Amino acid sequence: FETREEKLTDEHSVGRVQPHFVAVADTHAWNYQAIAFAEKKLGAFVEKIYDSPPTLEKSDKNGGKYFTWTAKDGRKAFALVIDSLIYFGNDETAIDKCLAVKRGEADNIAKTGKVSPADPKTLASGYVSTDGIAQISNIIGLKFASEAGEDSEVRSAIAGLLPQLLRGSITEISWTATKTTQGIEDRYKVMTSPEITRVFSETFAAANSVDSTLLGFVPNDSATVTQYNLRNPQVAWRSFLLMAQKLSDPISGKLITTFANSLFEPYGFKDGELFLGSVEPNIITVKLDGDDQIAVIFKNRDRDKLVKAYDETFRRTIGTTFEASGPGFDGMGASGDPDLLVKCFQAQQSGNNAKTDSRFTDKSGNMPFARTKGLDSDSAWHIAEVLSEKKSDDSKAESTYFTETRFTKTGMERKTTSDFGLIGSIIAQLAQD
Repeated sequence: FETREEKLTDEHSVGRVQPHFVAVADTHAWNYQAIAFAEKKLGAFVEKIYDSPPTLEKSDKNGGKYFTWTAKDGRKAFALVIDSLIYFGNDETAIDKCLAVKRGEADNIAKTGKVSPADPKTLASGYVSTDGIAQISNIIGLKFASEAGEDSEVRSAIAGLLPQLLRGSITEISWTATKTTQGIEDRYKVMTSPEITRVFSETFAAANSVDSTLLGFVPNDSATVTQYNLRNPQVAWRSFLLMAQKLSDPISGKLITTFANSLFEPYGFKDGELFLGSVEPNIITVKLDGDDQIAVIFKNRDRDKLVKAYDETFRRTIGTTFEASGPGFDGMGASGDPDLLVKCFQAQQSGNNAKTDSRFTDKSGNMPFARTKGLDSDSAWHIAEVLSEKKSDDSKAESTYFTETRFTKTGMERKTTSDFGLIGSIIAQLAQD
């Protein structure tokens, strides 16, 4: 990833991130057919991405046919067709490195043992090395910093701290996509350092039981619902904070607690650890389409401690909290946006809620500590836009996804089942770009 800073004024800059890539495709066709595909189909793709007809130069190079497309603003794309293989990228040196591997002048990634041969049922697979984690961490830090508000000190702290935490905790990531009867299943295995693996596999262990009562307060039209099922939520959160502080420098470590508590502020709590220590293992967060319409649903086991965890001004605001009573509802409470809390109560009264979704109560196999169900209102639209011409601005197509997250003896595992999968998300990005 090539990163650079473009100065706009003395106080403001824009960060640019340019990935350098090469895609290698075996066409299983005659070489002349591969050449025709590269010139016509890849040329059309480059024109769409660069939003203008590029100039094309063709030459004979490295024993094959070489194509260079140049956009009006100077951006370039390259392709080499040789022995029915197509090398396509935005960096000539990346193609040269692949050719060096093909000639046996450099080791290929298969020799590392990190990338296994694909299972016949696997649609796609991927791998991110330790060095790749380091580079991507910097980009993630910049992204979250840019979304952190107007305070420059906060943005700077996030841009420096988040990459440091990611690099210190994650070593590798692998991914596979398969087709199932429920949709496309994306599985991510995040390898963590031995110490983190040992600690988190214990502290983020799932509780043996799932309280389906709380699901009765979740509206079916919720944009995102996450069910946390931790054996001890307070211990899990405390272990996360302590590990984050250990991976950071002393100054950043002091900021972590402040940042951590800010995650609980939208739900009305000033002390996140105190809140987690006052509730039962099952906790549900709900979000509607608006970023401000969020709520948390729980059962308290220490009401005095729960009251102390609240921000007093928030708790005294009418409609921001409610408690249910009656058989099975003892200690049940919710906190968050008043309008959403009304919908949560109505969902329980009407029976139109998430309680009927068996995926939230499934106990088969290794229980996850978190399950998330969400609605995606954009991907289907953008994927269709990439693959065909837009025929209407009024059409809507919602897709759903369901994610399970667990910690194992090797790291974190995350499984997401959706209509289009990660590949669909990548295609949708082309339309958004």
